[in-house]
Amino acid sequence: MQKVSIIIPTYNEEACLGELLQSLTKLDPKPYEVIIVDGWSTDGTLEIIESYGREVLVSEKLGRAAQMHAGAIEATGDILCFLHADTFAPNDLVLVVQETLADSATALAGFRSVMTGTDKQNFTTAHNRIKTYYAPFVYNPYRTLFKGLRLLFGDQLLFCRKSDYMASGGFDPTMMIMEEADLCIKMNRLGSIRQIGQKVYSSDRRVAKWGVVKANFIFIAIASLWALGMSNERLAKFYGNIR
Repeated sequence: MQKVSIIIPTYNEEACLGELLQSLTKLDPKPYEVIIVDGWSTDGTLEIIESYGREVLVSEKLGRAAQMHAGAIEATGDILCFLHADTFAPNDLVLVVQETLADSATALAGFRSVMTGTDKQNFTTAHNRIKTYYAPFVYNPYRTLFKGLRLLFGDQLLFCRKSDYMASGGFDPTMMIMEEADLCIKMNRLGSIRQIGQKVYSSDRRVAKWGVVKANFIFIAIASLWALGMSNERLAKFYGNIR
């Protein structure tokens, strides 16, 4: 079976990282390796990583795209799984990704994301599922309908073959937002993009901070502005100015 590498980007994740690393001990079968790429955290993130006996790769640049790309380059497994620090995978993660990518027509896949934490986020969970389909349709209806284009996002735990990742060019380290959508478009040139039926569970901390209506309006606005061609710099500034 193909070897699975899990790549985790971190920056000031002391609130959830311990629980995530504990959950990884329950994976069966075990991944080939876990690569944690930190973006110069200033809280207790590094101490938590050390307490679990994990090594950490320090990224030259802060930003999930740059950090995940650095982890992908470092990885020696056949399959790359990009796991955010506030997202929890099923115990059979390794087997699921191996079986999914046994289909040579699939270039990139991700799970269904269920939002959990402060409250049941049924609406946000449903929206996360359907934006995988409507966002690429706004961007490119032809590729969505006939070429298997889907847009997956970070809380869906993206995974792909390392060989395909490298052939596509991978994450753009200069991007600060919508880096997963950019990767999906690149990978779609190599095969279809899939949202599989299995679930992962992601923290609703951002939704809880903004409220359900505001959060989902922001998600729709970001995806729509990106699909309509707004530059990454302007998108990142818009997102960063939201309070």
